[in-house]
Amino acid sequence: MKTIGFIGCGNMGGAMARAVCRVAAPANVVLANRTPAKAEALAAELGCRAGSNEDAAGCDLVFLGVKPQMMAGMLAPLQPVFARRAAQGERFVLCTMAAGLTMAQIQQMAGGAYPVIRINPNIPSACGEGMVPYCTLDASAQEEADFCRLMAGAGRVDPIAENLIDAASCVSGCGPAWACQFIEA
Repeated sequence: MKTIGFIGCGNMGGAMARAVCRVAAPANVVLANRTPAKAEALAAELGCRAGSNEDAAGCDLVFLGVKPQMMAGMLAPLQPVFARRAAQGERFVLCTMAAGLTMAQIQQMAGGAYPVIRINPNIPSACGEGMVPYCTLDASAQEEADFCRLMAGAGRVDPIAENLIDAASCVSGCGPAWACQFIEA
């Protein structure tokens, strides 16, 4: 996974881009956002390149950082890009951060049985202190290992069964807020 693309640079997409850029060469990272100025600002901060969704979809690892209700609409125009890459024998992995969407649903929306990694990270991932529960579908052992290496900049990375990832994200997502409240009390 030499090139990494991010489609969506909001709170979570931005946090994961920051984490990845602690491990990977920022020159190999492409950021895309519905509002191009947002991707351009983050790219300037991190030393990455801003581009289009199509540019990001051409990377080895493609982070899908849009809200669940926007995923199908964002992926529909990228289906030909993914299909062309697959027809040319290119291997790529889609990484979804969308809560509540299964990996099978992501494959359906993307238009093919492409490898998918599903994550539910938390905001402390931006500074390397996060929890990243993940599961995979059709990813090779090498792709999973490469993904875990890239996520090391986010904090702790733990594999979990997909049927448990929503519960794990509740604990890891709410845990930092609960701890802050507990400490303040």
